[in-house]
Amino acid sequence: MLQSFHADVSIRRELFHFHPNYDYVMTTRRYATAPDDFNDRQDFRMSLMPTMIDLLARARVDLRMGLPVVLTTPDQAILALAVEPLDTKRLTSLRALGPIVLTVTARRAETLKARVYDGDIARITVPSSADLSWIQAVSDPADDLRTPMKGPLRSDRDGDVELHRLAIALTKSARLLPAAVICPLEHPAQFAQSHGLTTLPLAAVAPLMVESSPLHPVAAARLPIAAAEAGRLHIFRPEDGAEEHYAIEIGKPDRSQPVLARLHSACFTGDVLGSLKCDCGPQLHGALAQMGAEGQGVLLYLNQEGRGIGLANKMRAYSLQDQGFDTVEANHRLGFEDDERDFRLGSAILKELGFSSVRLLTNNPNKISMMEKTGITVAERVPLKVGETAFNRGYLATKAAKSGHML
Repeated sequence: MLQSFHADVSIRRELFHFHPNYDYVMTTRRYATAPDDFNDRQDFRMSLMPTMIDLLARARVDLRMGLPVVLTTPDQAILALAVEPLDTKRLTSLRALGPIVLTVTARRAETLKARVYDGDIARITVPSSADLSWIQAVSDPADDLRTPMKGPLRSDRDGDVELHRLAIALTKSARLLPAAVICPLEHPAQFAQSHGLTTLPLAAVAPLMVESSPLHPVAAARLPIAAAEAGRLHIFRPEDGAEEHYAIEIGKPDRSQPVLARLHSACFTGDVLGSLKCDCGPQLHGALAQMGAEGQGVLLYLNQEGRGIGLANKMRAYSLQDQGFDTVEANHRLGFEDDERDFRLGSAILKELGFSSVRLLTNNPNKISMMEKTGITVAERVPLKVGETAFNRGYLATKAAKSGHML
């Protein structure tokens, strides 16, 4: 039954003892060494088993590959699949389990004129006649203008929606479209074990979804760059297996004084390709040039492409902008908030490097407030106004009008 759900877990089963109840590995701590008492087989076995952080990382990968994940509370369980990689075979298998719903964000539901009863998400009933293309059309705004009539859509109400909310949070963290098809699941432990699926209990994983994963230094080396020969690149890796983040240290900043600092989010199109649609590339090079001129500084390069939605979704947003929507409206049509980034990562890196006070190169008041909230003193805001072009003038105006940027 449901053979299309079977993952190739033969290797994983050699490494890990799969048990239908993951309660006893609900720890976020990693085991650095094996237990001293090798006669204690249970403790030694547990040291080789995945922690909840490991399972969370595995669930993100599973969703990106089109595999379902099992989400549970003591009283409820669901099977969730991300819409973006969904195929007809798995959709058919899912429907064999029972009625399904399409869960999207409230932002996306508002675009679709669907009623929102569940706060920040909406559960849309999937008609029995609906096929994969219908689900994709409702989830993805790419064809909104060409095929605007998708309704009427009926939204579910009442009932516990926390597992649906978790499913959407997982698709976002996997850098997918924030949409999932979901069905209720009986006997989740047995189902997950027999199909080799990842199980996430809500009580254990919910705190991890709202916290920033701890960052650990991995490597650092001298790196002369065009802006400053006295450069040093630091690499930081989060415990949850997500993208690495970097710090470019210029000179030898005095840790007892406010350091000239910049929180810069990765922008492949602007930083690498020189895109004229944004001001990211000029901001990156302008900040490094100013640090080089002063002889010291630190630039935090956070891998949060597209204001935290990922490059693929960013390109979807660009396509919507070509249809006449501004940068904020495009994000909303995709189902995202104005800004999905986590600036706490920058604060964590600064602390790891020994800095407690900054002169922050930014036009974004949210960066200032987050630094202050997380224990980094912002002694001064240093404006960074560079890179305006005929192509990004509207984008900059939207950032000022809707996001409060001081331009």
